[in-house]
Amino acid sequence: MDRRRTYALAIAASALVVGMGAARPTPAPSPPPSPSASPTASPTATQSDGTLQILTYRGYAEYGGTSPKVNWTGAFEKETGCRIAKLDTVQTSEEMAEKVTQRPYDVISAGPVLAAGLIADKQVQAIDPAKVAGYDDIDERFRDMSTVSGKVYGVPYLWGYHEFIYDSGRVEGGDLRQVFASERVALRDTPLTIADAAMAAGSADEPYELTEKQLDETMAMLERNKDRVYWRNPIDLVKGFATGSLDYAQATPYYRMLLQKAGKPIKAVRTRETTGWVDSWMLGANVPDTTCAYRWLNWVTAPDAQRDAAAWVGLAPANDKACKGRARQMCEAYGAGEDKKLDHVVFAVRPPACGECTDYDAWTERWRELAE
Repeated sequence: MDRRRTYALAIAASALVVGMGAARPTPAPSPPPSPSASPTASPTATQSDGTLQILTYRGYAEYGGTSPKVNWTGAFEKETGCRIAKLDTVQTSEEMAEKVTQRPYDVISAGPVLAAGLIADKQVQAIDPAKVAGYDDIDERFRDMSTVSGKVYGVPYLWGYHEFIYDSGRVEGGDLRQVFASERVALRDTPLTIADAAMAAGSADEPYELTEKQLDETMAMLERNKDRVYWRNPIDLVKGFATGSLDYAQATPYYRMLLQKAGKPIKAVRTRETTGWVDSWMLGANVPDTTCAYRWLNWVTAPDAQRDAAAWVGLAPANDKACKGRARQMCEAYGAGEDKKLDHVVFAVRPPACGECTDYDAWTERWRELAE
């Protein structure tokens, strides 16, 4: 690869803003500026005085810190009269799980594993969907994923799924078994990758419900190759293909598009099914006054907010009405609103302790032993 192409890929990598496995593909619009470019507050600030404490992924609630042209929280404050007193952002689900134990938050954007834990530990409360305008516009399958025992615990926001991409100039692609057998592959550093490995190994019909034997079989396949890369930062993923050190990687459609745009011959391995996830906004359990929290939930459910976020972080919006303008490319890439395409996505759940099933704690321990 010539130096100019390597440089172009390095620039593209440095522009990434990570959500739960996503990245920023395009500049966002220019909403009204906020008086504060980096919201902070004292730990004693509470919603009862019209403020919000928010925990989310990078790029999900931009305040102008990355670009002065991308400041959705300022527009929210101006239109609702609520002030965002604290906006904490993280890069990975593991960081979020740790952060949520350190202080209470009014609203949290959580993936399926953390969401299930927050519900079980009663750290979040049920949401009244009648108070969320546009809730019925969200894809029904996503709404069902945030409903437990008839109660709604999350407002779906952004979603995505994994691809296994490869450099067609170096390898022919093959199937998932060949991907996992390769020494030049980068897997996402999360215990949920075990589900992808289970699908590759043919260990189970339900990749998130593995018996101890099925988990052992899946880990045995993973343990045959100790030298593969486990990535958390997408910059490492892009650089791996830029330098030629990777043949395969577990990624999302956005990464494939990014690398293709930079001139790399990247394609996706054909698979019968793939794994995906949905991130939803949740309401903290001990919010003294939920007025501003519900204003936030209404804000992030609306098409304009989801359109901005989807285009910025490279994921698909849960509200199909957002699939216009700058978000159209992401909706087309993920197949938003296409039931036949979504039928091939096995959306993540927290591995349950269901009878003979191994729970998420077991997955976490086995993954730690593998990746460290």
